[in-house]
Amino acid sequence: MIINILAGGPVTLLPNLSTYKQEGDIWIGVDRGVLTLLSFGIHPSIAFGDFDSVSDKELAMIEERISDLKRYQPEKDETDMELALNWAIKQKPDFIRVFGATGGRLDHFLANIQLLVRPFLQDEDTQIEIIDQSNIIYLKGPGIHEIRRNLQFKYISFIPLSQEITGLTLNGFKYPLKDRHIPMGSTLCISNELINDIGNFSFSKGIIMVVRSKD
Repeated sequence: MIINILAGGPVTLLPNLSTYKQEGDIWIGVDRGVLTLLSFGIHPSIAFGDFDSVSDKELAMIEERISDLKRYQPEKDETDMELALNWAIKQKPDFIRVFGATGGRLDHFLANIQLLVRPFLQDEDTQIEIIDQSNIIYLKGPGIHEIRRNLQFKYISFIPLSQEITGLTLNGFKYPLKDRHIPMGSTLCISNELINDIGNFSFSKGIIMVVRSKD
């Protein structure tokens, strides 16, 4: 099972959502993202939010069309995205995709990046990706990880999300590495590329953010 979450980020940054529609997938709308899904002909199974970014008329339409609506007060400890992601992780899906989580307010974007750490904190192995028109973002923990060439998103960056990354090795890359220590704040691993169809990266300690990008 795959769960797709659409937040309320700028529509101009969204990829073509129709390419991600598969039978059996669950779609979640977050706040204004509910309206965006409906406008694309995708009916969310469940919706989360305080809905302070929609008009009264739009909210009435959401209430009429979405049977499983989780509405919250604006004054709360979690963001709408965190509430939706917590629910999604509890369903134990094979994969979670998050759209509409980039652009707009920078604090929301940075918070969404931090939420990718949630499975690591909860000892879950669910893979979560943030996807927009130009980027795919996900996190990995220690181990050996295969990575495949994607000509659409050919640039690959590795960014420490922990204090340091120990023993980073990159095989099959234009700029290979072997057993390097990468501290937080380093730009050593920005904008690499695969030279083979399949490569791998490995490290022994830390949490690393992988960003696959296109121009």
